[in-house]
Amino acid sequence: MKVETTFRNFLISSILSISCISTLHASDPQQEHETHEHHSVDEQEENLNDVIMHHIFDAHDFHILDWKGHPVSIPLPVILYSDNGLVTFMSSAFHHDDHGHVKVEAGGQAFTRYHGKIYYANDEADEQGRYVTVGENGEVLNIKPLDFSITKNVFSLFLSALLLIFIGFKTSSFYKSGSTAPKGLASFIEPIILFIRDEIALPNIGDKYYQRFVPYLITLFFFIWIANMLGLVPVFPGGANLSGNIAFTMALAVLTLILMIANASKDFWKHTFWMPGVPVPMKLLLAPIELIGIFTKPFALMIRLFANMTAGHIVILSLIGLIFIFKSVAVAPASILLTLFIYLIKVFISLLQAYIFTLLSALFIGQTMATHEHDDHH
Repeated sequence: MKVETTFRNFLISSILSISCISTLHASDPQQEHETHEHHSVDEQEENLNDVIMHHIFDAHDFHILDWKGHPVSIPLPVILYSDNGLVTFMSSAFHHDDHGHVKVEAGGQAFTRYHGKIYYANDEADEQGRYVTVGENGEVLNIKPLDFSITKNVFSLFLSALLLIFIGFKTSSFYKSGSTAPKGLASFIEPIILFIRDEIALPNIGDKYYQRFVPYLITLFFFIWIANMLGLVPVFPGGANLSGNIAFTMALAVLTLILMIANASKDFWKHTFWMPGVPVPMKLLLAPIELIGIFTKPFALMIRLFANMTAGHIVILSLIGLIFIFKSVAVAPASILLTLFIYLIKVFISLLQAYIFTLLSALFIGQTMATHEHDDHH
């Protein structure tokens, strides 16, 4: 298969795959506690935990820094489907409040944000100044509108998609120019595409069907890699933990599951529900196990990517937080060096996780398409 054809299919698959996962919904952010002038060690650890959780979860804006006690952030569009229809406004209308103290009037309705979620606001604030009703167990009793906001993760998803499309068009344009030897970006991208085609798709899917899945596998690899690398950029437009969002990894795993089921051979379904060569009681026992196995494979893909990327963010932020917990200059050099070391490992893991997800997707698809010619002789 020619490289130029591969690129063209790569671009088509990019658009289709991105459109399937662009409905990603924001995960729920963790509560941020108010800071006090003096903290005990336990209070510092609790506050550090809140900072870490706030970083790895989603948000309606990009927090840049605190300047003279005031947060500085880049607002994002808030898109709500309420009782009165579609309502839109910028997240700056909440004035950086995440505790239900600010009520936003929009579309003839009132909204407030509490711990990262947007609720219909009460007419009057309670004794703590909150426009939400909180139950005895800390649950919010207010109703939530449907939230389709452009959050940090959704913004990062769109940015990753745009970068993916740009790389595809930029690389394919080189081959349209008639040049023979790749240069610039093409010289970097082409070996990766050939590796995915020859070392991942071909051995795991087989030479008969592998070409139809090369565009998907290429898209999957670069999309995950770009999203992982953007998450390592500490400032806007990076900083979103997209790969650490379980909805994102689930969407990618579901795409692989759909391809597994849609391309499964009759022989695969026969071995799943009525295993040849074993007694009937064993057939009945193995059928539900094999059926469950179809879904545990993409489930493993989802958890593996989510857990690895989230754990890396937590470790890096925890090492930096040691400086503020111990309040000692002596701790700073060791903390910074360890952080840099883990950060470099994370750069490698970002590539490794993209490779593993792509490899296992090809393996699972290939397993459902495989035939067993020798079973009838056993």
